Amino acid sequence: MTDTLGTTAPLVAESEAAPPAGAVDSPRALTRSIGVVGGTLLTLSCLTPASTLFVIVPPFFADLGTGTALTIGIAAVLCIAVAFCYSELGTLVPSAGGEYAMVGTLLGRMSGWLVFVLSLIVVMIVPPIIALGTADYLAPLFHVSAPLAGAAVMLLATVMGLFDLRANAWITGIFLALEVIAAAGVAFLGFSHVSRSPSVLVHPVVGTGAGTGTSPLTAAAVIAGLALALFVLQGFSTAVYLSEEMEQPHRTVPRTVMWTLAIGALVIIVPTVAITLGAPDLATLTQGNLAAMVQAWSDSAVGTFISLCIALAIINAGIVMVIQNSRVLYASARDRAWPTPVNRALSVLGKRYGSPWIATLLVGVPGAVLCFVPVDTLSGVTGVAVAALYLVVAVTALAARRKPSEGRHVWRMPLWPAVPIVLVVVLGYVLTQQTAKDLLITGSVIALACLYWLLYLRPRRADRWVIVLPED
Repeated sequence: MTDTLGTTAPLVAESEAAPPAGAVDSPRALTRSIGVVGGTLLTLSCLTPASTLFVIVPPFFADLGTGTALTIGIAAVLCIAVAFCYSELGTLVPSAGGEYAMVGTLLGRMSGWLVFVLSLIVVMIVPPIIALGTADYLAPLFHVSAPLAGAAVMLLATVMGLFDLRANAWITGIFLALEVIAAAGVAFLGFSHVSRSPSVLVHPVVGTGAGTGTSPLTAAAVIAGLALALFVLQGFSTAVYLSEEMEQPHRTVPRTVMWTLAIGALVIIVPTVAITLGAPDLATLTQGNLAAMVQAWSDSAVGTFISLCIALAIINAGIVMVIQNSRVLYASARDRAWPTPVNRALSVLGKRYGSPWIATLLVGVPGAVLCFVPVDTLSGVTGVAVAALYLVVAVTALAARRKPSEGRHVWRMPLWPAVPIVLVVVLGYVLTQQTAKDLLITGSVIALACLYWLLYLRPRRADRWVIVLPED
C-alpha cells in the first residue's frame, strides 16, 4: 500500500536546527534511471547469494553443524521485519546515504553520524573478505594466492564501478545468472547424494572435536550465530542506497527490497540444505570445503564449471559492492561530513558516466590493499555492526510516523508498530550473546566516531553533516 504523508511538519529531526540558506553546496544530482528489474539485479548482486553461500557460509558448518540452514532460516524470518522497516524508511527518506540519512533525518544528526560509521565498517570490510574467496574456485584452472586474486577482483570491480549504473545493472545481471546456475548445480548435486535424514535439519548436531562424536546444537549457539547469519543475508538493504537513482522510489524501493530478500534467501538456504544432507559425514561437513565436495559429487568438468561460475559470482559481488559503497561516500561528502577539500573531491561526478569516480577509487583501491591484511577476525565485528544497524533502523521505524513529510509518497509496512518492536527486542538480545572482543572493537570505533562528532562536526553544525534529501 502506498500513502502520501501529511503536511503538518517538515521531515527533519526535532532537535536539529535547519542550516542557513546557502550553507550547503549542491553537487550535481544523481540520475534516476533504473526500475524494479535493474534495481533488483543490482541489489541481489550485492547480496551476492552464491558468493556468500560459497565464501561466508562454509565456516558456519564448523560452529553450527547441521543447524546452519536452520540458523540462516531464522535470520531470514527476522530479515522480513527488517525489510519492512527499510522499505518504509527508504521511501520516506530516499537518499544515497541509506541508513545514516534515514536515521539522521528522523532521530537527529549525531545518531545519523554514528550509524554512518557502523555502515562504513560493513561496506569497507565485506568486499575484500568476499574477494579473498576467489582463489579457491580458480584452483581447477590455475593456482594463485588468495591475496593476489582478491586484490585483482577489487581492482576490476573498481574499474567497472566507474561506468554508468544502467550498464552495470545488465553486466551484473549476466554474472548473477551464472551465480544462480552455480547454486542450483550445487543444490542438485547435494540432493542427489543424500547421506543423512532430513531430521538433522530440525534436530541439529555439531561435532564434538573428538573424532566422529556429535552433540546436539544448543539454542544459545543458534542465537549467537544469528548476528553472522544476518550478515549472510544483509545485501538486500542495498536498495535504499540506490533510491536516488530509482524511478518512482515509493514503488520501486519496497518491491526491490522484498524481491531481493526472497530470491536471495532461496538461493542461499536451498543449497545449504543440500550440502548439509549430501556431505558424506559430519567431519567433511564441518571442514566446509565446498569445492572438494562438488568435485567428489561430480566429474571434473562439471566441478570446474561450477567453480568458475562461483569465481564469477565473487567478481560480480565486488562490482556491486564497490558501486554501493562509493554512493555512501558520495552522499557523506554531499552532506559535508569531512573537511571542505575532501567533500569536494568525493562529490565529483564523471561527465560521461555520471558516477562518483573519486569515491569509487577510494572504495576499491583500499579494498585491494585490505586483501593483503588478515581480516578473518573482523567477520565477528561485521556481524555485530549489521545487527546494531538493523536495531537502530527498527527504532527509527518506530519514530518515523511521528514526523510526516511534505508531499512525499511513502510505502507503509503492515503490523506497525509490532514489527519494529519485536525486532528491537530480538536484536538487542542477539547482541548480548556476541563475544566481548567483537563488542569491544565495535564499541571502540563508535567511541572514536563520537569524538569526531564532538570535536569537529558539532562545532560546525551550521554547515557540516547537513543531510540533504533529493526531490521525490
